[in-house]
Amino acid sequence: MNPGHAASPPSAFPTQLTRWLIAAGALSLALRLWISVAFPITGDEAFFYWWGVYLDWGYSDHPPMVGWLIGLMRATLGDTLWSIRLPIVLLPLALGAAIGWALAPVDRVRAAWAVLFVWLAPINWLNTLITTDTPLIFWSALSVAMLLRAEHRARLDRAAWGLYALSGLFLGCAFLSKYFAVVLGLTYLVYFALYRRERLAGLALLVACALPGPAINIAYNLSHGWSNIMFNLYNRNEDASFEWRKPLLYAGMMLYLLTPAGAWLGWKYRRGLVDAFRRQRLLGCLVLVPLGFFALLSLKKVIGLHWVLSFYPFGFAWLAFALPLEKLKACAIGLAVFAGLHVLAVAGLSMTSLDNWKSTKLYPQIIRSYKTAEVLKQVNAPGVVLMASAYTPASIYGFERREYMPVFGPGRFHARQDDQLVDFSIYQGKTIRVIQMEPPDLADYRPYFETVQLLSFTQNGTPFYAVEGTGFKYAAYKDGVLATIFQRYYNIPSVLPMTGCPFCERFCGQVRCPR
Repeated sequence: MNPGHAASPPSAFPTQLTRWLIAAGALSLALRLWISVAFPITGDEAFFYWWGVYLDWGYSDHPPMVGWLIGLMRATLGDTLWSIRLPIVLLPLALGAAIGWALAPVDRVRAAWAVLFVWLAPINWLNTLITTDTPLIFWSALSVAMLLRAEHRARLDRAAWGLYALSGLFLGCAFLSKYFAVVLGLTYLVYFALYRRERLAGLALLVACALPGPAINIAYNLSHGWSNIMFNLYNRNEDASFEWRKPLLYAGMMLYLLTPAGAWLGWKYRRGLVDAFRRQRLLGCLVLVPLGFFALLSLKKVIGLHWVLSFYPFGFAWLAFALPLEKLKACAIGLAVFAGLHVLAVAGLSMTSLDNWKSTKLYPQIIRSYKTAEVLKQVNAPGVVLMASAYTPASIYGFERREYMPVFGPGRFHARQDDQLVDFSIYQGKTIRVIQMEPPDLADYRPYFETVQLLSFTQNGTPFYAVEGTGFKYAAYKDGVLATIFQRYYNIPSVLPMTGCPFCERFCGQVRCPR
């Protein structure tokens, strides 16, 4: 056995720890279940919902896994919000099970504390949003668990080879969830290159079993104008520049995720973290490599909290193996208090009414989310095509109607699923109403209709607007809006081969349009 993975002597499993695990797991599950049915769908969730309706091998911004997951939930448990959110509601339980199973051979008591720390993290009490991060976290945790168990085996026997293979398979599934799986692959590479060169054959098998995931994604991008690559590497990074606030925001976010108790105890017993790294090299790499990667990225990009969600649990596991045994309870209490403050905040929110939010900037968005059906009832009419001016309202309105709603206008660099799905030529001559929350400039719409007029209405005291255009002129829209979209978002590098591009084929009749 690798001396860096030597198991600790067996120790008695504290009865109190068992009670804490049951309480944390059950109470956090109950809260997530309640939040999942009490709070309305968000824009991103509604956007991903349509991926679950139009099943494909990929989508505009990301690989397909969340769409497949939503499609599965719709097919098995029904087309409801609670059913599509159920995977994220159950995810912390699966995450804890994977971490506990992976680390139990080293020290089952500390492994249990690691699970408790993860379950006490506030994010695992509150997060009920089904996004691309949901399957990413799940498959990443399974891949890591398999690799940890493979590395705990003293010999490269049949079981070890199987675990390496499964780790690779799950890594491929993580890649089909979100490109941040590449960071996990980088972590594996660093670990084997620095500490386990004698098991490079295991890494080779892992990589081979992961390759179907990238192969599926490459095939999809070849036939869809490299939409994932254009979004993730080009269009969303055009304005990236250094600002001091970006790395500072990243540091503050990581301190929040670690919680005040975890951060303080980690600093106080930092020598223990070093010792734990020497004993558990892979676990340390799973924290330090992503931490360093995102730190470098934060010099130019604002790192979203969700970007690190597939890696942060391993920080709690590292902490559980680093702190003195007598300090684990104190850390758990600190985490529980911090989580309790978040629960109190949610309880306070639940006791507010819509009127309590009237004076806030969020009120119009709150009304749009809670009174979606009422808003649509006021603007809908026979023979009228409803659209919205941005993907968030379009997705929310479309989810309420269970009918895909296009975005009128060029939109932004993200959420460009319209480019894959919508053929605006079918609306030639039709009447379109474009719903907005701000007073629109009718001059922006006149070139594309025979006549335009502004409609306005209120919902719970919030003004809403709709531009009604009659006689839609597709040719003008193609020359004005679609041409702008092509110039702005389809500057596909010539070195990238293409076998298809739905937007380009509709726009110019070719796979690659001349510029």
